[in-house]
Amino acid sequence: MDARTTLRQRMLDSFNAFLLWREKHIKEKTFVIILSLIVGIIGGFAALVLKTLIHFISGALTSHLDITEGNYLFFIYPVVGILITILFVKYVVRDNISHGVTKVLYAISQNKSRLKRHNMYSSLLASSITIGFGGSVGAEGPIVYTGAAIGSNLGSWMRLSPRVLMILVGCGAAAGIAGIFKAPIAGMLFTLEVLMIDLTTVSVMPLLIASITGATIAYVFTGYDVEFFFIQSEPFATSRIPFAILLGIFTGLVSLYFTRVINVMENYFSSLKKQWLKFAAGGAMLSVLVFIFPPLYGEGYGSIVSLLGGNVEGILDGSIFYADRDNMWFILGFIALIILTKVFATSATTGSGGIGGTFAPSLYVGCMAGFFFASLINHLFGLDLSVKNFALMGMCGVMSGVMHAPLMGIFLTAELTGGYELFLPLLIVSTLSYGTIKMFEPYSIYAMRLAQRGELLTHHKDKAVLTLLKINNVIETDFISVRPEMSLKEMVEVISKSNRNLFPVVDESGRLLGVVLLDEIRNIMFRPDLYRRMFVHTFMSMPPASIEVGESMERVMKIFDDTGAWNLPVVEGGRYVGFVSKSKIFNSYRRVLRHYSED
Repeated sequence: MDARTTLRQRMLDSFNAFLLWREKHIKEKTFVIILSLIVGIIGGFAALVLKTLIHFISGALTSHLDITEGNYLFFIYPVVGILITILFVKYVVRDNISHGVTKVLYAISQNKSRLKRHNMYSSLLASSITIGFGGSVGAEGPIVYTGAAIGSNLGSWMRLSPRVLMILVGCGAAAGIAGIFKAPIAGMLFTLEVLMIDLTTVSVMPLLIASITGATIAYVFTGYDVEFFFIQSEPFATSRIPFAILLGIFTGLVSLYFTRVINVMENYFSSLKKQWLKFAAGGAMLSVLVFIFPPLYGEGYGSIVSLLGGNVEGILDGSIFYADRDNMWFILGFIALIILTKVFATSATTGSGGIGGTFAPSLYVGCMAGFFFASLINHLFGLDLSVKNFALMGMCGVMSGVMHAPLMGIFLTAELTGGYELFLPLLIVSTLSYGTIKMFEPYSIYAMRLAQRGELLTHHKDKAVLTLLKINNVIETDFISVRPEMSLKEMVEVISKSNRNLFPVVDESGRLLGVVLLDEIRNIMFRPDLYRRMFVHTFMSMPPASIEVGESMERVMKIFDDTGAWNLPVVEGGRYVGFVSKSKIFNSYRRVLRHYSED
């Protein structure tokens, strides 16, 4: 044994000794609070590193560009960034790291809250390249993925249960959001509304500590200024409430448009089987859009700052339409097209191989939508609505709608800008936007695909527990199968060797043909005169339904409810696998419910 192996073994022994000491001297609740602080610190620094990398790359590429004319480098930068990202993911990461928030939701619902080690850095590096080079996505999805992976792996190293891992995953996500936005309340609300982690006496303190710690790291290293500088020069009057109501409905419809187009574009890029074909199609679309509409470059936060600061003409900086800065109707048309095309630019970025999220794009579209709404009303009806206030309210509305997170939309917008004086209109717009999209889309942009597959863990306790249960874990295989050509005498011999009252009938290939119920043949099984005259195929019956391997447990329970059965066969492609009983499901249900409801 060499020195390196000896050292590794000693370190492992020391770590195991620490874990044993911890179990004896530190209660689990206290230990989780300590770990949440550590996760908050690491998550806060991860957010700081991500923001720094994005700004460094973006500044190095664009600081020298002329804002008074179109820049043909916008044709090149986004494609180069996506190409580098593809190569990094393919040859270094060697794993799919797109759709970060959806992957976190999947890990919570289906993988016992376990995320891979490389997720602690891979999304961070890949998204900084994509966004820095002009990919029209946000850094929030990747930082959620990164933070969640930090919490998951730290908890796994400490050999904690899946229930505790779920809390630490939420802590990491909260720290990442709080750190990147300087928004501790929004960070915590993100885990509750988007990741759908329950707020219990066990989870509330760790989530708060991690979120506050992540935000504190950001404050210490980047100052106490809000992310988007905003001065409310005009107070919100109660006479403007009807327009806030209309804006809420409008942003709800914009959210619906955003969500539906994202889905359509994702399906389109999924239909392109070859990676380089996706890269060519998405890269070309993104480059053209960024060249025509430079505000689509990167996260687009510069455009948000311009609108909130009253610099409306700045939206045309660096574009081929710079000369039209004095034409307000042209600017409004330009902004309308940005609202419509931003979702295509975002989809093209992720579909072609870039890494990023839809969090920032929803903020961006919301700001544009709010500004466009107020400006159009003012020009058409001669009113004087504050376009800055409505731009801020639009941010809240679209985020609430797209994320299905009204509370997070309210507090994040207020924390990002310091616009707490607009709390009432933010409440109105957020609630109505969420209510509007909820009529058309029951799940958020992150959760809908998992929900369609029955793989989403929600606040609904019954559905959450059923999601955590897996059909493979409740299949019973100790049933003796019989053949249709067997005689009643042979059937009686099989019954004498079994402790079950149910027997699957299968053919030579193992395909399920029916079942024999003991109760249904009890009246003939003691009649020797029938032993050689009756065969299994004459008294077998068809089960009321069968269950496919891999079926969601919610669907399985619906089948049980519809049929009234207590036992149903499980098949895979028609071949018999086993039986599942309602009583075993209930026992497993009770065990999981108790495990995940412990306070």
